[in-house]
Amino acid sequence: MSNPLFNRKPMSVLTEESGSSHGLKRTLGKYNLIALGVGAIIGAGIFVLTGQAAAVYAGPAVTVSFVISALACAFAGLCYAEFAAMIPIAGSAYTYAYATMGRGVAWVIGWALILEYLFAGSTVAVGWSGYVVSFLDKNLGIALPPELVAATGTKLVKTPDGWEPLTAELANALETKGILADTLPQVTTLMNLPAMLIIFLVTILLIRGIKESATFNNIVVIVKLTVILLFVFFGWQYINSDNWVPFIPENTGEFGSFGFSGVLRASAVIFFAYIGFDAVSTAAQEAKNPQKDMPWGILGSLFICTIVYILVSLVMTGIAPYTELNTAAPIAVAIDKAGAGLSWLSPYIKIGAIAGLTSVILVMIMGQTRIFYSMSNDGLFFKPFSKIHDKFGTPVTSTIITGTVAMIASGLLPIGVLGELVSIGTLLAFILVCVGVLVLRYKEPNLVRPFKTPLFPVVPILGIVCCTGVMIFLNPLTFLIALGWLTIGAIIYFVYGKYNAKY
Repeated sequence: MSNPLFNRKPMSVLTEESGSSHGLKRTLGKYNLIALGVGAIIGAGIFVLTGQAAAVYAGPAVTVSFVISALACAFAGLCYAEFAAMIPIAGSAYTYAYATMGRGVAWVIGWALILEYLFAGSTVAVGWSGYVVSFLDKNLGIALPPELVAATGTKLVKTPDGWEPLTAELANALETKGILADTLPQVTTLMNLPAMLIIFLVTILLIRGIKESATFNNIVVIVKLTVILLFVFFGWQYINSDNWVPFIPENTGEFGSFGFSGVLRASAVIFFAYIGFDAVSTAAQEAKNPQKDMPWGILGSLFICTIVYILVSLVMTGIAPYTELNTAAPIAVAIDKAGAGLSWLSPYIKIGAIAGLTSVILVMIMGQTRIFYSMSNDGLFFKPFSKIHDKFGTPVTSTIITGTVAMIASGLLPIGVLGELVSIGTLLAFILVCVGVLVLRYKEPNLVRPFKTPLFPVVPILGIVCCTGVMIFLNPLTFLIALGWLTIGAIIYFVYGKYNAKY
């Protein structure tokens, strides 16, 4: 008797499900899918991580780091595109793994994807809160109670720049200015209310319908791309090319601290900036013409975002010395460095950041609900998660529970804890999708493939190598926490999924 962990979901069943009229509504076109991808990708990465990666690891060569990360994503993206066109079902990498490598791998990847979508949504909500609080305070003169703007138990101190988390670095910086942190007003926070509020509103929107959610996302994507392009266009005039010399700062003697190893280290850090293009594949069952449009959505959004990232990093490091960009708002630092000529752009950058982070939250939570829907539909996860709303045609129970968990996490936990596992969950999914393309090409070579990964088997092999290489640069603690997470998933599988799986 064969081990059920290796049971594969039949392609005939997947084909039948993709054409079913009783599931999710097919309302998304090519441009909706590209906008979903752009909406998911452009967020915390460009508004926060770019400056930190330049200042700590790569210098102006952070531009090269973006290209390296993009190549790793591109190889995986081509493999995703082949699967998404061939298997236009909600569930992304989970569904592909079930069709190619069996139930056991599918469960692992589905459980790992929760790290990407659920916790990425919560992480970005915390970043969204920071920009909103700053915009309300400094641009509109509305100060929210400090007890309600950060994770539970966070100590905030009131500095001349406003309320900030009391860290050793901040205390030292204040001391150099002759200010003792202990002499300043301090509070201990109760919860991050703005972060909880945005997830609540996004959850309501997702329950209402995918078409309405996509329309909202399209508007938000236009807003944030407009703001970013304004920064690139007007900021280009203030570039001082001396800030690009040396383009790759000399290594400090420590691996990963500048030099070429620093460029590679930065590529692992900013990999978070590309997380999200795979979320397009979770909407495959809601695409009007998935065989043609899914590759456009996945590869089109990845291409657009790579160009945007390269331009922004060039302008940012050209205006401000890279050593000054280790901040939560590096674009704002660059604008300030340019002087009065760009000061008018500052509030619009905050609006663009708020819009950008809003769309990321929406797409991340949407992606998670579709993965839960697929796992539940296969009997591997609890049955209520596959319930479809009679009127709206959305997975209502899955959306409510996902939104509630994300809302609680974003309100109570700090951004560092939330973001710890996002990259490893994503990289694991990318690697397994590349492996899946290799497996299925050899096991079932005669399947109809509307889109084929080019240069087979070179592209999927390079995808595996590149993603594994990026993963090596992650914090070792991340691997330990991920192991604990997968252990919890294994318990759920053996208690519930093993006995209720349909295939």
